[in-house]
Amino acid sequence: MVLATALQTAGAAVRKVVAEGLQTTYKTGDDPLTQADLAANRTLQEQLLGAFPEDGWLSEETQDQPERLHKQRVWVVDPIDGTRELVEGIPEYALSVALVVEHQPLLGGVYNPARNELFLGAVGQGVTYNGQPVQASHPLSHPPLVLASRSEVRRGEWQRFQSVIQVQAVGSIAYKLALVAAGRADATFSLGPKHEWDIAGGVALVLAAGGVVTDAQGQALRFNQMPPLLPGIVATTQEAAGVIWQLIARGN
Repeated sequence: MVLATALQTAGAAVRKVVAEGLQTTYKTGDDPLTQADLAANRTLQEQLLGAFPEDGWLSEETQDQPERLHKQRVWVVDPIDGTRELVEGIPEYALSVALVVEHQPLLGGVYNPARNELFLGAVGQGVTYNGQPVQASHPLSHPPLVLASRSEVRRGEWQRFQSVIQVQAVGSIAYKLALVAAGRADATFSLGPKHEWDIAGGVALVLAAGGVVTDAQGQALRFNQMPPLLPGIVATTQEAAGVIWQLIARGN
């Protein structure tokens, strides 16, 4: 599979950079950028567009081109989601890729090179974790296990929920979504705006695994837009959807 090969090749490039020593710069404020981000972006673009040259391209690390808006198929890519975790040596970052067709993410891949975890899925065909079938369906945990942003937990944004759910801090939103798709948690949500590249690959996985995904207002997500920014995300198993939305309504 082209996507699996691209992710694993890019992940190997990331591991090589990490082994040789990261050099970190900052795009704006405290938003880090490393040569690992750029190496992964270059590898993914070469392999995916090399195989499908007519497709569109949207990546965090590539200057956006408006012609993607007129493409039926667009690759939406975050070369490394969770660069802060990468810089801090926390193995919770991931390469995230989705193939968006007519504004919907139909194929997704998330690869954590630090843990050699490869999640692949296609809507209508299911999801695999390192080659083994997984799904976003299991009895609801008591209390529900929800994966939360490390930075949001540090800022205290999850304190209002902690009396009724288990909150587990995990770095990359793409990695959190992949874990939900693999049945390792009941939900993850982030109610602030998210760039398309942050979540497209993980959204494809959750949908392919039979889970439920909406924006923070409960509406379906639509990708390949301008600007590529979405109003938050809520991703759950089917079993957890009602409980999580009740929780969010009370918390707000």
